[in-house]
Amino acid sequence: MPDYGVLPPDQGSGLLPWSWAEQRLQAAGNYWVATVWPDGRPHLTAVWGQWHDGRLLFTCAKRSRKARNLAADPRLTVSTEDASDSVVLEGVAELVSDRDEIRRVVDVLNRKYPGTYSAEFLDPAVNATFGVRPRQAWGMRHDDFVGSPTRWTF
Repeated sequence: MPDYGVLPPDQGSGLLPWSWAEQRLQAAGNYWVATVWPDGRPHLTAVWGQWHDGRLLFTCAKRSRKARNLAADPRLTVSTEDASDSVVLEGVAELVSDRDEIRRVVDVLNRKYPGTYSAEFLDPAVNATFGVRPRQAWGMRHDDFVGSPTRWTF
């Protein structure tokens, strides 16, 4: 972060461990998902989701703008809702279509959010289920703005 007074990694608190980012990804109640319209305009929306087994899982209606954007271009950026101790991921959304895997996604989301969703609720004919493994991620602590900015590459 040139010109922001960010300290080199060997000064201040130093780089954050990936476990710090995973804790925030796991605990987030909502996530911001940025996709791109076919004409290049950005599209930002909030989703429920869950960090599980090294990827962010989220669902949406198959005909939603984000699902249609991801069908045309699966690249996206995802951020936790907490801007103070933020984690931002860049990656590629992969459509989950295997019925057994969809059942596992339902179980993960039901443990986190109120309600009892069924695998039928996430029927691939109607709804899209995505998994995102980060290619790059960034994080920083608000209380250590100049000492903690960290980038992870996968």
